[in-house]
Amino acid sequence: MLRFSALVFLGLLAAAGTEPEPGARLGSDPTLPPSATGSNCSQLTLKLEFSSEVVEDEYIVAFTGYFSAKARSLYISRALRSAADAHLEWHIVPRENPASDFPSDFELVHILRASPGSLLTLEEHPYIKRVTPQRKVFRTLKYVPSPEPTAPCNPAPETPKWQSWQSSRPFRRTSLSLGSGFWHATGRHSSRRLLRAIPRHVAQILQADVLWQMGHTGSGVKVAVFDTGLSEKHPHFKNVKERTNWTNEKTLDDGLGHGTFVAGVIASMRECQGFAPDSELHIFRVFTNNQVSYTSWFLDAFNYAILKKIDVLNLSIGGPDFMDHPFVDKVWELTANKVIMVSAIGNDGPLYGTLNNPADQMDVIGVGGIDFEDNIARFSSRGMTTWELPGGYGRVKPDIVTYGSGVRGSGLKEGCRSLSGTSVASPVVAGAVTLLASTVLNRELVNPASMKQALIASARRLPGVNMFEQGHGKLDLIRAYQILNSYRPQASLSPSYIDLTECPYMWPYCSQPIYYGGMPTIVNVTILNGMGVTGRIVDKPVWQPYLPQNGDHIDVAVSYSPVLWPWAGYLAVSISVAKKAASWEGVAQGHVMVTVASPADNDSEVGGELTSTVKLPIKVKIVPTPPRSKRVLWDQYHNLRYPPGYFPRDNLRMKNDPLDWNGDHIHTNFRDMYQHLRSMGYFVEVLGAPITCFDASQYGTLLMVDSEEEYFPEEITKLRRDIDNGLSLIVFSDWYNTSVMRKVKFYDENTRQWWMPDTGGANVPALNDLISVWGMAFSDGLYEGDFTLADHDMYYASGCSIARFPEDGIVIAKNLKDQGLEVLKQETAVVEGVPILGLYQTPSDGGGRIALYGDSNCIDDSHRQKDCFWLLDALLQYTSYSMTPPSLSHSHSRVAPPAGADSPLPQRLEGNHLYRYSKVLEAHLGDPKPRPLPACPHLSWAKPQPLNETAPSNLWKHQKLLSVDLDKVALPNVKPYRPQVRPLSPGESGAWDIPGGIMPGRYNQEVGQTIPVFAFLGAMVVLSFFVVQLTKAKSKPKRRKPRIKRPTYLQQQTAAAGKNPTV
Repeated sequence: MLRFSALVFLGLLAAAGTEPEPGARLGSDPTLPPSATGSNCSQLTLKLEFSSEVVEDEYIVAFTGYFSAKARSLYISRALRSAADAHLEWHIVPRENPASDFPSDFELVHILRASPGSLLTLEEHPYIKRVTPQRKVFRTLKYVPSPEPTAPCNPAPETPKWQSWQSSRPFRRTSLSLGSGFWHATGRHSSRRLLRAIPRHVAQILQADVLWQMGHTGSGVKVAVFDTGLSEKHPHFKNVKERTNWTNEKTLDDGLGHGTFVAGVIASMRECQGFAPDSELHIFRVFTNNQVSYTSWFLDAFNYAILKKIDVLNLSIGGPDFMDHPFVDKVWELTANKVIMVSAIGNDGPLYGTLNNPADQMDVIGVGGIDFEDNIARFSSRGMTTWELPGGYGRVKPDIVTYGSGVRGSGLKEGCRSLSGTSVASPVVAGAVTLLASTVLNRELVNPASMKQALIASARRLPGVNMFEQGHGKLDLIRAYQILNSYRPQASLSPSYIDLTECPYMWPYCSQPIYYGGMPTIVNVTILNGMGVTGRIVDKPVWQPYLPQNGDHIDVAVSYSPVLWPWAGYLAVSISVAKKAASWEGVAQGHVMVTVASPADNDSEVGGELTSTVKLPIKVKIVPTPPRSKRVLWDQYHNLRYPPGYFPRDNLRMKNDPLDWNGDHIHTNFRDMYQHLRSMGYFVEVLGAPITCFDASQYGTLLMVDSEEEYFPEEITKLRRDIDNGLSLIVFSDWYNTSVMRKVKFYDENTRQWWMPDTGGANVPALNDLISVWGMAFSDGLYEGDFTLADHDMYYASGCSIARFPEDGIVIAKNLKDQGLEVLKQETAVVEGVPILGLYQTPSDGGGRIALYGDSNCIDDSHRQKDCFWLLDALLQYTSYSMTPPSLSHSHSRVAPPAGADSPLPQRLEGNHLYRYSKVLEAHLGDPKPRPLPACPHLSWAKPQPLNETAPSNLWKHQKLLSVDLDKVALPNVKPYRPQVRPLSPGESGAWDIPGGIMPGRYNQEVGQTIPVFAFLGAMVVLSFFVVQLTKAKSKPKRRKPRIKRPTYLQQQTAAAGKNPTV
């Protein structure tokens, strides 16, 4: 069994709208212990217990197509009959749900004590695609006083239980309300004065009432909510078409409230009003009241959604495993059947590289969260996608952001509540999509690609936020409506242009100019094909540089998807500087032309194929090639991450997050380090190929951090030669101890075996092979502790020590705790003089320098407690300029380098399965052997077709969808709504108490419907009155006024005074 625990600090988002368990208090409640009030320690924790286990002897058998129950049973029977085990006991598990009467592409089979041979025989059947174990997931919530308050509180750490890993980012998918639980409420925190938006409702903030006044309310659109169900007679809903239960509980009702809330955001008709009150709601109850779900329940429910021809599907769950093949395959199948899937991007922000699946897929609309002041919510996950690493570069995600903090939705039985999380932002977009779909007269034009095109083309960009945080910007419902209603099928690109000079939106591309001799800059563009579910790129993309804008100074290479399916594909653009611009500085521009073709519908007037040509503008900043000493090369090729294998975190204290799944890239969890190096004037490039594939004479330092991969023998040989010729090397290692690795094992649900990490935090045995020629090696010691180095406070988090080092090198040692002893025996001991840092000048003439440090956590954003960027600066000064920092060379902590001749070095874990995920190793009888060295990547540069014309100066504003004219789509004359902001008084509720019954919009009782009528009649009466009065005035004959003779005595007085009369 896997057990996980998520600790979510409520902080400013303390619970409201939800009652905590007895004994739990919010804010500065006097019933809390004194230490928990009146300081930064006054935090309350929402604790989520998560556990996942494999269902014993149950397997999901996936087929290559949809077959009847009889055919599926026949195929399984024949496959198992050919198995070697003649006494094998098995039966098909009945699935009593609405999909059981229809053909299916999988079956749930109970096989008693199945052998690996039996499962292999089953998979060899020609109609069986895959066999995976049935999975069961548990979730529970409870409020507890926080054991880990925020700084400056620093309680003594409790003794950990190392026998089980705990995680807030589990292997399986979880609900994406704030805190990775099913929901998390926001509300008052009485010890603070908060600025809080005071809106009407999220649907009206986004101006859904404009479309309601035009008669669009979601009618005719089928929207599915995959969640915890919905009560039958909930007063907020008028058009619940079907409620289905896919769980083993005999109820359709929601016992938790999350499903009701999500459905309310989409389709509530009163109080906390949803976007599409007339839409057809299809409620899929896929979680029990005990918060349990099974893989087979989801697969059956997805199949039923396809059969019911669902138009829009909201999925507020997610997880890091983008290689969960049955799930990913089914999502592709859903979207291929024109189901528009909207999914939450994840609650693992503000760390980068934390996107959740399926929201990170090209065919899914991935939604991030913002607050009502248009700030990116801290909890919202950030890009880039990590599917493409190490050879490529990630795609832009999320696609769009919208309100996800403090959003109001339907309560469990009645009334409203306010919740936060990307699982709240997701139904906001799902509701908007449902409403938008109902506005289109020709529903055939609405598909997953055209809807995403409309959303991202109409989105309002948030200032000061990069594309990996906001995607294309904030949802703009009215502009999306205008685009959809003048839309014609076409292809488009995401992003629609490449501008390496535009900051901060185009971060990280804009953060570093390009130059001759550098690694090509890769931009991964998504092609959206609104013409059809499948398509292709006609001929090849064409590169057209603008000669007046120096476009001939750059070279461009393009690779792309051979088939665009479903609705999307990729366009990878590699940009490099031409040799003639080696000493040139300036801006270069051009564009790539891409033509996409899709088969036309049989009844189409076009016939044959539909084609669409799109332009990708490119603008780059070029500088002269920097000196070698300023160029740092980051080794990405030798970093491995989850999925597919179990690669553990580098800090063993982080029990709530055991997976190393953020990509280990300079633009994900090493983002702060990259920004620091750029601020110091270094140029950082990424090596996504073996060490044999770069020109070492161009770089001052090769930076290896947290490497898990093995090394080709040719790589080891080349690196030794490169360092002899002047290249320097910096290595940040991590823990590696086979006994500890066995201690943190867990039961693998796929192989039904105990699964141990295939490496530690780093692959120390492989690193030792790399540096052994210089008499260097890391140990398998595991240490942690606080210390001071060069007047800087440091924290060593699950690092290793240096076991061997040349005698003429510089070695720094510190007193640290033996964390390995604590893990294995729950004992505490302090080890004196642990060598952690080493500096060495190689003896060859003109040779480079080597620096070793045993821990990478101080430069990793994932769980960094105290950064050591100053140390990285010092090491780069040493490696790039041969300047030994006096603070290190004359440190009181300097010790004699360890010879370590008698101490054994770490060995690879016997029986490890690293070869399954390695790019270097392959399976072999006995020990795995290295594969043949792969060829270095070769880019085929596009032949330029120069244009002698001026390029547009602002690429963003220049871009728009083809044939879209927003002025042609009429809208009612309404004033855009902006929520007001005011401070909350102490003790005032953060929820918005709006009286029920009378609300703006078309579906707010009879009174709401008659208000526009009375207003119109009143205006007509007033207008008629003024018209009548004006007519009477004009029709009266003019009368001449009689002349009045002035009295004689007055005339005499006036003449005597010498003045003119003034009457």
